[in-house]
Amino acid sequence: MPALASHRKPRTRARTTPAVGLTTAALASVTLLSTQSATAAPTEPRPSIEEVQKKVDALYRQAGTATQQYNKAKTASAEQRSVVDALLEAAAKRADKLNETRRELGSYAAAQYRSGSIAPTATFFLADDPQSYFDQDQLMARMTSQQQKAVADFRTQQKEAAEKRVEATKSLETLTASQASLRTSKQQVQTKLTEARSLLSELTAEEKARLAELERKKEAEAERKAEELARQQAAAEKEKAEEAAKEEAGTGTGTGTGTGTGSDSGYASKAEKVLAFARAQIGKPYVWGATGPSSYDCSGLTQAAWKAAGVDLPRTTWDQVEVGTRVATADLQPGDLVFFYDDISHVGIYKGDGMMIHAPKPGANVREESIYYMPIYGSVRPA
Repeated sequence: MPALASHRKPRTRARTTPAVGLTTAALASVTLLSTQSATAAPTEPRPSIEEVQKKVDALYRQAGTATQQYNKAKTASAEQRSVVDALLEAAAKRADKLNETRRELGSYAAAQYRSGSIAPTATFFLADDPQSYFDQDQLMARMTSQQQKAVADFRTQQKEAAEKRVEATKSLETLTASQASLRTSKQQVQTKLTEARSLLSELTAEEKARLAELERKKEAEAERKAEELARQQAAAEKEKAEEAAKEEAGTGTGTGTGTGTGSDSGYASKAEKVLAFARAQIGKPYVWGATGPSSYDCSGLTQAAWKAAGVDLPRTTWDQVEVGTRVATADLQPGDLVFFYDDISHVGIYKGDGMMIHAPKPGANVREESIYYMPIYGSVRPA
């Protein structure tokens, strides 16, 4: 009898292995990508060249401010060191004088002991408090006026020596604070300069070329403004000369007395020495905290230049701006000091025609440049 045909559908082998494998791989990939996306920091857009320029300029300016803080702390530290040394020397001299008086009092006590006037144990009091020792009625009665004066002098010297020791201790504390400020300012300068150099080092060759072009445009605009100032000053000088000629001829109505001629001449003579010195430094590198002769920072150069003319300026821009007479930009004369930025962190020497000689920043040399390259704070005539 023939076998009955099966009504069951033939089993088909499930072909799921490849699908499962593919799905697993896909899921793994998705999971991996999701994990990476979740943990990876978002990519920041690359700053524009203009932004880089602004940031680098800001960092150099901040370094300039920190340099002035360093200069101030260094000056304060040096001055305080002199004070401390003087106080310590004075304290040592007072100690010597105190010991000399102590020996003199000791000789008086020894003489009275030998004469049997006092007990031998009493001499022990002399080392700590001779006044209490000699205050005994029987001893004071035996002392001559010279000996009594020696006791009084000892007491005075003892008090003064103690005061000098206290003063010296306080001065040492001030010196320590100045030195700490010096270290902090130094670190701030180095940090800002490192950050600026790092930004510049990350630029591509093309970006560096674009940055250089921006600098050229900035310099060109500054020079244009300098030329305009030069024209204005020349016109003002011409008008002044014409007025002077009219007065001299007796045809003018001016009331000038000419009292400023000698003063102007004296200033011009000093300014010539200042500018001669400054020109001789052109090409030397800017080094923060430097005062010459091989390198300078901005205020170090102005200080050295005016010293060549016999005028002592303070060390920092913040103090130099307080010296002499304030002058308007339109009235600038060669030798005047021009200060920049709201925080007065930079200074240059005006040479005429809207130009100055200055020590610009790290990586640059002493050079001539338009005073309009940076925002002007104000100007002074030092002498």
